Amino acid sequence: MRTHADPAAALLTPEAVRERCGKVFDLALSGRTKHFDVDLARLDVAAGLVVSEIRRNYPRGNVPLHSRWRHFELNGRDLWAEILAHHQPMAPDALARARIDLAVISVLLDAGAGADWHYNDAPTELAIGRSEGLALASLRMFEAGLLSSTPNEDPLRVDQEKLENLKPEALAHAFQATPQNALPGIDLRTRLLNNLGRALAAAPSVFAGNGSVRPGHIYDYLKSRSDAGGTVPARLILITLLEHLGAAWPGARRFGDVVIADAGDFPLLELAGAADGIVPFHKLSQWLSYSLIEPLQEAGLTISNLDDLTGLAEYRNGGLFIDTRVLVLKDRSALDRAHDATSELIVEWRALTVALLDRLAVRVREMTGTDATSLPLGAVLQGGTWSAGRRIAADLRPGGPPPLTITTDGTLF
Repeated sequence: MRTHADPAAALLTPEAVRERCGKVFDLALSGRTKHFDVDLARLDVAAGLVVSEIRRNYPRGNVPLHSRWRHFELNGRDLWAEILAHHQPMAPDALARARIDLAVISVLLDAGAGADWHYNDAPTELAIGRSEGLALASLRMFEAGLLSSTPNEDPLRVDQEKLENLKPEALAHAFQATPQNALPGIDLRTRLLNNLGRALAAAPSVFAGNGSVRPGHIYDYLKSRSDAGGTVPARLILITLLEHLGAAWPGARRFGDVVIADAGDFPLLELAGAADGIVPFHKLSQWLSYSLIEPLQEAGLTISNLDDLTGLAEYRNGGLFIDTRVLVLKDRSALDRAHDATSELIVEWRALTVALLDRLAVRVREMTGTDATSLPLGAVLQGGTWSAGRRIAADLRPGGPPPLTITTDGTLF
């Protein structure tokens, strides 16, 4: 792991996300940002909606972390458990590798599906879109062994060479993408998986073992880095992903040998060094980190300091704050235009979202009589902010789109 003495390398941490988003938040509070005003008096409105969602979705408490595994639970069915029931039982280590393989490719393929694409699933008779549809499509692709080098004998795995050689036509077929059922960014999503294969091969110390190279071997790496009690800090999961998989992302920028993906330019930040004016978000990498926690825990590891990870800078969380008027656009006509995902307005919105999620989590815990141990930030997201953002969007706009229209390439968020 890097020492992060280099200013650019220091951006490969959750602390950098929180710190730089916090600097944007401070600028907004002092009225120096260009696009949004912040009305903290409205934060309780947003927190109240989140508390209502938590009580609706988890009336018995025990809110799980926000992770991809929730999307494999549909209509009261645990689809991953159903798949496992049709295969030979796995040892705990093998099961952890398989679950991580699935989580990695499913999360990386999760960026914006658009409003029109749907996946039709014969076993469940569901026709479903957006994030849940992408989850279901990726689960069926994994179940079919599309990314396994031995699909007949061992389909529930993802192998490096299959990733590197995947073709857009194969991914489009797996996701039922056609001109009539268009999924944005098929070519770029494929390139992301191709790049993932190359990144895995370039980091054998993390992803190689037992004669294979696959995402799931990060389990063995993290296990080797755990302390005597089998504890791994949550931030180590994220930093490992950022340091070794950053080059997989199309559009990632380089500072020498440091690769930074999912970061935005924000010129108002007056900082010294090569990374001046850059705000890191690492949205999908952080959500992947949350999604790896359960497989790691079930394999016997303890994950500590969950709240070192940050909230996720995505449109449902951010939309919640706009729709509750915690964030107020200085130019309301911006609601009528599409915005590039890397534009300054969207970067500002995402940074303010991360900073506000920390503050909202405090209010939610106060309202529910919980604390950071019983309701960590990842559970607030799950309980939570993401579904509250979706619900209020559906109440305010037909079809429930987010308040801001974002032009995305299918690989960001």
